[in-house]
Amino acid sequence: MQGSVVTVFGGNGFIGRSLVRQLAARGHLVRVASRAPHKAARLVAEGPAGAILPVYASVTDSASVAAALNGAGAAINLVSILTENGKASFRAINAEAPGRVAQRARDAGVDRFVQVSAIGAALDAPSQYGRSKAEGERRVREAFPEATILRPSVVFGPQDSFLNMFGLMAKLLPILPVYYPQTRLQPVFVEDVAEAARLCLTGEAETSETSGGIFELGGPDQMSMEEIMAFVAQAVGRKPRLLPVPNALAMAQARVFENLPGKLLTRDQLAMLGQDNIVTSGALTLQALGVAPQGVYARAPEYLSQISVLRTLLN
Repeated sequence: MQGSVVTVFGGNGFIGRSLVRQLAARGHLVRVASRAPHKAARLVAEGPAGAILPVYASVTDSASVAAALNGAGAAINLVSILTENGKASFRAINAEAPGRVAQRARDAGVDRFVQVSAIGAALDAPSQYGRSKAEGERRVREAFPEATILRPSVVFGPQDSFLNMFGLMAKLLPILPVYYPQTRLQPVFVEDVAEAARLCLTGEAETSETSGGIFELGGPDQMSMEEIMAFVAQAVGRKPRLLPVPNALAMAQARVFENLPGKLLTRDQLAMLGQDNIVTSGALTLQALGVAPQGVYARAPEYLSQISVLRTLLN
């Protein structure tokens, strides 16, 4: 696969940027397919000359998807939403689009296809998000049976919207609300997710089960929500009081917040938080792909300690 063309749908995103850098550094020609190709300018500048090409593609538009895949040897779909906004619905983006991209990849003669889903994806999941991700997987399987499915837990790393958000809250607030404090998560480092995707796309993984396989990606640390909040507060040098929020009050707050700009909290997010988000016993994991996972305690303090309220406001 050295020097092959790889199309990364959602290459401007959090995981996508890490994946694009890894692929380009190893000699691949990377098409960063998104609705805002101009946002990939920094990626282009960081990579080897000519290695990264931003192209326009919308996963809801078959023609643009097909154009982005023309001549590619491998492709990955990273496009996903956590909350609905106008036409960007769970059905359109998480459920229907993956099947469309996989079908166009099949039509274009792509050798390897990867769909990034999420731990907890199930047709009977309590959240619309979880159900939509499972439907997306189903449609990918119909179009491209040999596709690899990657299901990460919550992904952390510099510029994440998870630990950084809690860190900023800890900087500003004397009291931190904690929703579903006992729910367990298994945060996975963004570079490890990107490496797993790269190995599947290039055929370099240590297992043959990537063809049609489902891998659940989690880090070495299983943490409750309360433990995560306490860790983040300590990492940013604060000691706020952690206040568990009763479920009934949380739902009432979500009904209000989900109708405000930014949708800081929704009832669907609470439905997700009501279930543990950890690797299933017996599942194929990062280790099966040859990736040694890096933990929150080892990697997060280095960037959480740099959180600045002023810098955040200026950005």
